[in-house]
Amino acid sequence: MPDDRPLSPNAQFIARGLCRYLGQAGFSTLTELILPNGRRVDVIGIDRAGTIVVAEVKSSLADYRSDRKWQDYLEYCDRFYFAVAEGFPTTLIPERCGLYVTDAYGAALIRDTETTPVAAARRRALLLRFAMMAADRLRGLSDPESSRI
Repeated sequence: MPDDRPLSPNAQFIARGLCRYLGQAGFSTLTELILPNGRRVDVIGIDRAGTIVVAEVKSSLADYRSDRKWQDYLEYCDRFYFAVAEGFPTTLIPERCGLYVTDAYGAALIRDTETTPVAAARRRALLLRFAMMAADRLRGLSDPESSRI
């Protein structure tokens, strides 16, 4: 699946529920943020301490089996998770990864993961990328015809 392909409707519901959960846990979130390595994360969250979490949304077993890129996200987050819908065969998710089961309205943390700190320079670059994307999206809501100068 190309990195520029948008989330499917099912994946959007999973991402929405996870973003709601993370928001309640003190994280600001974005979906579909392109990383410096060109990969696009499904959900990224940052809390007040600067902790960066990334979640790869898997909307089906076929989606999971076709994924060859999730390990490319590990060096861009402090904690990495998979987010799946109820009924997904969660035993397939690697033990070293965190796991959320979500629906469109929330999520449940099934398994947490260890924290592996992001390098300082990479963290700074990610925080700036996150802030700029959030600002651009907010401006686009109030001025859809605007373009980035």
